[in-house]
Amino acid sequence: MLHALDYAYEHRRERKADFRKLWIARINAAARANGVSYSRLMNGLKTAGISLNRKMLAETAVRDPEAFARLVKSVRSAADA
Repeated sequence: MLHALDYAYEHRRERKADFRKLWIARINAAARANGVSYSRLMNGLKTAGISLNRKMLAETAVRDPEAFARLVKSVRSAADA
């Protein structure tokens, strides 16, 4: 029983990292579909003053690709300015 509790404790923490990896992969795929890399997107969001966490960005990329494309467009315009 103690062994199972130990694994449960460890995996609760690992799950957080697993989700972060999933969100980054989804954001990267959607960003590249819109012609920008993940790192440039994240830097552009910071420069443009848009504060969205990775979870919300990934949800937007999956559920509302048009809104994600508008985010990428605003990132590009902020980078050009």
